[in-house]
Amino acid sequence: MTFTEKLDLAWAHSNSLLMVGLDPNPQRFPAEVRGRPNAIYEFCRAIVDATAPYICGIKPQIAYFSGQGAEAQLEALLAYTREQYPQLPIVLDAKRGDIGTTAEQYALEVFERYQADAVTVNPYMGFDSVEPYLSWQEKGVIVLCRTSNKGGADLQLMESRDGVPLYLHVASLVANHWNANGQCALVMGATYPAELAKVRERVGDMPLLVPGIGAQGGDISAIVKVGRNSRGTGMMINASRSILYAGHGDDWREAAATAAMATRDAINAAR
Repeated sequence: MTFTEKLDLAWAHSNSLLMVGLDPNPQRFPAEVRGRPNAIYEFCRAIVDATAPYICGIKPQIAYFSGQGAEAQLEALLAYTREQYPQLPIVLDAKRGDIGTTAEQYALEVFERYQADAVTVNPYMGFDSVEPYLSWQEKGVIVLCRTSNKGGADLQLMESRDGVPLYLHVASLVANHWNANGQCALVMGATYPAELAKVRERVGDMPLLVPGIGAQGGDISAIVKVGRNSRGTGMMINASRSILYAGHGDDWREAAATAAMATRDAINAAR
């Protein structure tokens, strides 16, 4: 099954466009798991269990695992997710961007070691830095386009010689030239709904990974209105901290589930 097929099924199965981002910070863990040898795995597994009915996939951010030397815990978490929740796409948020044989090794890491369904990549070094991921024909390649951080404007709003901002050039390049397998998607920050609308107009029904709601303040109604595709889906709207750390006491699992359900319902109300 391809990434986009799995994503279509997940949207329908859970009636949700919500993706939960796994950014585990041990300093914010509940007392129940804090300090345990496999605390990252235990915390993230509990979050997946709690939120699975309300989401269309998970997005582990690899830096939060590798920074703690927890790559083995990430492998175990993804194996658990594939076994228990095979309907959920796994997007490894790595933002890789290198060329040649180095990119080939990164692709092996993502798709063979971690067996993710998709990966985020940085297009700054051009097509030959993305091509090794595209050679995995059933896997998703999610290209940074207009990111949710303020500093993204430093480069992404720069205009080319024809007056088109760089982020729109990236959108057209991916949609018209890089998407031969039909498995590409774009990262579009929820904090810039007007620019999200321009990208949707350019790329048709291509999936969009939309971070920036919750703690970053993106407006759910605004982004759903302009970002949904012709079928009323088309988005993986990511929330991380607002779900992971919704509770601080013994009810942290229930709090995460409640936050995920409320976010899903808010997205559905907007669409």
